[in-house]
Amino acid sequence: MTRIVIIQGHPDAAEPHLCHALADAYARGAEAGGHSVERIELARIGVPFLTSQKEQQQGRLNPPILDAQVKIRRADHLVLVYPLWLGSMPALVKAFLEQVARPGFAYDTSRGPFGSGLLSGRSARVVITMGMPAWYYRIVYGSHSLKALKVGILHFVGIRPVRATLVGTVNAGNFDSAKWIARMEAAGRRAS
Repeated sequence: MTRIVIIQGHPDAAEPHLCHALADAYARGAEAGGHSVERIELARIGVPFLTSQKEQQQGRLNPPILDAQVKIRRADHLVLVYPLWLGSMPALVKAFLEQVARPGFAYDTSRGPFGSGLLSGRSARVVITMGMPAWYYRIVYGSHSLKALKVGILHFVGIRPVRATLVGTVNAGNFDSAKWIARMEAAGRRAS
């Protein structure tokens, strides 16, 4: 059994979006595969923005962020789902990662810049929805924001391997959401 935490990063909690359907499908598949699933809904927990390095290194964490750290610490696999906004993750997702990935929890600066990750032993899947074709994001944009997330955050804190699912042209009239939901269920069943 794999312990999975699904981090729902769509900033709009007022109505369900494709990100929610994909996360739900992953959870269904994981539970059907005998894995345990916990969720973190970023739009519902109140994520404050950090405003200084001092706050990042020594500031107090609010209870929802502490709870998220507990869930992440006991997880074997993380699933982060969010829409691509202005070529990157929504500000809410970045604020959450900055809050959660604090020194002493996610990394240890005394170990140097290349072996400082304290979250090793965990894997991740990043699911990004976007209006543009996924191939265009890969080729023209070079998947730059995904690379920054993988290398600058997830690998830095020790999370490997990191797999990605890029769901493109979500606003197209012929978009096949059922296909993507089935893919997410299958990935959840495998806990990959």
